Amino acid sequence: MFDNIKVNKKSGNDIVIALAGNPNVGKSTVFNELTGLNQHTGNWPGKTVSIAQGNYVYNEKNFILVDLPGTYSLMANSAEEEVARDFICFANPDVTVVVVDATCLERNLNLVLQTIEITSHVIVCVNLMDEAKRKKIEIDLVKLSSLLGVPVIGTSANKGKGLEELMKTIDELNNTNPISIKYDSIIEEEIKQVEKELKNVNKRWLSLKLIDGDEKLLESINKYINFESSKYNELLKIIEASKNNLLLKGMDKNKLRDKIVSRIIKLSEIISKKVVSFKTKEYNSRDRKLDKILTSKLFGIPIMFALLGLVFYITIAGANLPSSIIANFLFGIENYLTDFFIWLKTPEWIHSVLVLGIYRTVAWVIAVMLPPMAIFFPLFTILEDLGYLPRIAFNLDKLFKKACACGKQALTMCMGFGCNAVGVTGCRIIDSPRERLIAIITNNFVPCNGRFPTLIAIITMFFTGIFASPFQSLLSTLILTGVIVLGIIMTLLVSKILSKTILKGVPSTFTLELPPYRKPQIGKIIVRSIFNRTLFVLGRAVLIAAPAGLVIWILANINIGNISILSHCSNLLNPFAYLIGLDGYILMAFILGFPANEIVVPIIIMCYMSTGNIIELDNLTELKALLIDNGWTWLTAINVMLFSLMHWPCGTTCLTIKKETQSWKWTIISFLVPTIIGIIVCFVVVSIVRLLGLI
Repeated sequence: MFDNIKVNKKSGNDIVIALAGNPNVGKSTVFNELTGLNQHTGNWPGKTVSIAQGNYVYNEKNFILVDLPGTYSLMANSAEEEVARDFICFANPDVTVVVVDATCLERNLNLVLQTIEITSHVIVCVNLMDEAKRKKIEIDLVKLSSLLGVPVIGTSANKGKGLEELMKTIDELNNTNPISIKYDSIIEEEIKQVEKELKNVNKRWLSLKLIDGDEKLLESINKYINFESSKYNELLKIIEASKNNLLLKGMDKNKLRDKIVSRIIKLSEIISKKVVSFKTKEYNSRDRKLDKILTSKLFGIPIMFALLGLVFYITIAGANLPSSIIANFLFGIENYLTDFFIWLKTPEWIHSVLVLGIYRTVAWVIAVMLPPMAIFFPLFTILEDLGYLPRIAFNLDKLFKKACACGKQALTMCMGFGCNAVGVTGCRIIDSPRERLIAIITNNFVPCNGRFPTLIAIITMFFTGIFASPFQSLLSTLILTGVIVLGIIMTLLVSKILSKTILKGVPSTFTLELPPYRKPQIGKIIVRSIFNRTLFVLGRAVLIAAPAGLVIWILANINIGNISILSHCSNLLNPFAYLIGLDGYILMAFILGFPANEIVVPIIIMCYMSTGNIIELDNLTELKALLIDNGWTWLTAINVMLFSLMHWPCGTTCLTIKKETQSWKWTIISFLVPTIIGIIVCFVVVSIVRLLGLI
């Protein structure tokens, strides 16, 4: 019956627990604390929504914990809400644990009451009790349990408090007597009519949602409940009749939805007032004072860019030494591999392909990508844990609205700084398919860690090289931040163009929660950012870089006439490259760098030195001299930076786009849009400079 709802049970005695909750309530912390490392993540079948599943053992029983997507409601206005609703309603978990935030209980009770309407096997986990205590908020958990009719457990999951009691309550849960939500009499009358046609599965709640006109729920019923076609058709007739009856009584779809939502909100307010008390009216004064500054019209955006610049400065200044150490280590291994192939007496070309081609490319990617990501991702995650990222979305919301896009795009754009593939995956948080596509197509306008080394090297060589080291890093950061600002401007501009052409529409509204500021858990941040982000992205890059190394070696080492295939291709590209301020070798390096942006500069060096293998010069002074000897000027440097900022997504990102959109059409469009924009921008800059005779 539930073919598309897959829970990996070890045995028939396993107990399945659904974990639901609003975003930013510590639900993932509860999940991680209970399951430890015994977990895995996958996409809901047919949807690009991640769900995590883990196991824990308590009282000699195996519990399977399914971490549902964070959602504010089960009204199924988004893919996340639909997944959470379908799992709770149709997968029949043994227990559903709803995690709520103790510092804002009233808003969280909305989801609790909706869940109670679906199933009686509910436990409410009131998390962040330590924060509530710090903010002088008291919650009467016993009274809350009595009013809701289900067990209520207080926890501070980040400190491990209350989790033992939560597991015990899950284990011992039997019958509950949850609160019954009563609506207007005319609504109740129609609920009873539809209930008669439903099988014994959440009959009341399903009836309510069906007369509410939830088409997606009808699809789910047809998918998960074995209705005979005649019975299903009869159900459709009853639903239509109920809608008409309500319409005759002056209650259209919008008014009905308003009545349902208003009743739940009012009940949440009543319950909250009975169980929550504040020792001081200034319980969240610190957060509000900070928000007056961090989200103000005057200071909000400047502070945002200042923090962004600080993250870049730490990344730039901190990545140099680790990169050098890793490079020395990996290229040191290369010497041993060479000795090994000599010992085996293999032909020279095999050693050249495997070691100087494939291994050297992979080693370069690891040495260049790993240190910046290992620094950037934890810093980014700290801002996330502090609760600052929603403030960024708040600050940029109006700008994205003017671009007819979604304010949540600000968050996916931030994710793209670490890796554009991660940014594309993050677009799942945008409910509107139109706005999600806009965010995916424009995500490449913010440079990822793979493009930072190219940008930083060019900035240092051509624009800040005359300054002493501390000032050089600072000025490099300022220029790099300026490049980032240009990327953001292009994101907004192209979003506007897309929304007026191939993706017409008006911006949707969304609920933006400004969660309380929290103290980051540094240890967990490091582990999470390294394993979930850094190594994940690095693994993808390495998988693509290995075959790329083979292709580069073939092009650079097989000659036609007296020159290599690579040189032939570069000569062919020269006329076009000249129009956009580049040369054939630079453009060829970008093309060959499609698998991983990190190898663009090494390919340029290889081409100019005619080595046939990727190499690295000892310092930037030598590299600058090489570039100038091959015709580079300050205009070339600017156009390489512009084209690096605005050109096709890397191979990893393109594969991610295909996976997220399930469409080659949108993958190709995502490839072409930034590329065309980059070509146009470079052409305009070159034309103006040459027209004015500045070079």
